Amino acid sequence: MTSAPKAMTGPLVVLGDTLLDVDVEGEAERLCPDAPVPVVDVFAEQARPGGAGLAALLAARDGADVVLITAIGDDPDGHRLWGLLSEELDLVRLPLRGGTVRKTRVRASGQTLVRLDTGDGTARYAPSEAAAEAIARAGAVLVSDYGRGVAKMARELLCETDVPVVWDPHPRGEQPMPGCALLTPSEAEARMLCPSAYRGPDQAARRLVRELRARAVAVTTGARGAALALEGGPLTRVPPPVQAGGQDACGAGDRLAGAAALALRDGAGTADAVAIGVGEASRFVERGGAASVRRPIADLRSGAGDGCPRYPADPSQDHEQRLGDRPRTALEVAEFTRANGGRLIATGGCFDLLHAGHVSLLRRARALGDALVVCVNSDDSVRRLKGPDRPIVDVRDRVEVLRALGCVDAVLVFEEDTPARAIELLRPDVWVKGGDYEGEVLPESEVLARLSAEIVVLSTLPGRSTTNLIREIQ
Repeated sequence: MTSAPKAMTGPLVVLGDTLLDVDVEGEAERLCPDAPVPVVDVFAEQARPGGAGLAALLAARDGADVVLITAIGDDPDGHRLWGLLSEELDLVRLPLRGGTVRKTRVRASGQTLVRLDTGDGTARYAPSEAAAEAIARAGAVLVSDYGRGVAKMARELLCETDVPVVWDPHPRGEQPMPGCALLTPSEAEARMLCPSAYRGPDQAARRLVRELRARAVAVTTGARGAALALEGGPLTRVPPPVQAGGQDACGAGDRLAGAAALALRDGAGTADAVAIGVGEASRFVERGGAASVRRPIADLRSGAGDGCPRYPADPSQDHEQRLGDRPRTALEVAEFTRANGGRLIATGGCFDLLHAGHVSLLRRARALGDALVVCVNSDDSVRRLKGPDRPIVDVRDRVEVLRALGCVDAVLVFEEDTPARAIELLRPDVWVKGGDYEGEVLPESEVLARLSAEIVVLSTLPGRSTTNLIREIQ
């Protein structure tokens, strides 16, 4: 049996150019009297990081430990970027020459009418001990090149690293260094990287593997997924798991590259990592794309208490367990998320001997919404389901480990054999299951249908299971 790729332990380090993206939202119901152009009545402005900053932010919201190495200017837009990023991930700031690059989309009824680009900033090379230290600790590296100079430092910083490097190239940027684990150009970028004889994404992927000496190239093709060529291997097509209904594909490439880099860090093979990336990008577009990226509605995790939270016989009792003025228990998190217009995600399982497969699933589940509640089988429930020798880890320790994950907002222990009653109390918008359940009728399907909750099946990392871990230990 072929051994699974080795999982790495350090943070995901994103190295690249960060832009400031601003959406000006409004309504356009009339034309300007002096020109045949729409008049937009503005009702909101939403700012977010773009480029490498968006890739890093989305990975951090998956619950990953992320370090972003980027150039940020000392101007109002640069200060705004710092504020958008510094509370959610670790920043290594490089100097910027010129003004912060800002891309402003004017949108009406969800449609972009015009984009205004300002700023001429480029990274100024300066040796950075903090950047070198971050690379030395990395579990994987994503180079997010937007042609603004940060990627020029990649060859020097990455010359001795032995962790997976994913490079998201740009036609005006740097040529990727040889030996990258994965390159992720879009079809348009692949066409510009192969200007003399472009014959489609399949041919481009094969050609770029050879010419750029990469281990793999995934040419992304929007709603059609990606064409994946492996060094010395066959070309495969990676279709999306869902046909995204959204029209805003802005940021989908950043989402794909970041999710693939995290999967490689967690030990996934290249094909599985690209499949995970394609799936996350598809769901990202389906949820509204970059326009859906907003600041967190609240810090739902502060001040978590000790012990194991269980749902009470009377749900109203749970609201008396507040510590301070923010929600702490699973039911409080659920209530607070709904009250603030957020999207509540829930999932369930034994989570005995937590492993990389569990962590990958939970990170991606959290990325589907604004809060994640994990429903965990009690010790008695696990024994009934798995046998008298399980669980290996008792429920208090399982809860404590789950709580320590940045992607988990609350944990709820249930005593029954299925999480149906816990689901009824939480009323999640989305219930997540691992890929090994695909095609099966879930025991909790009836209550989910009654609550009109969406069921999302996420692919799992191959070869990762508690049963396999126990077998290897024995």
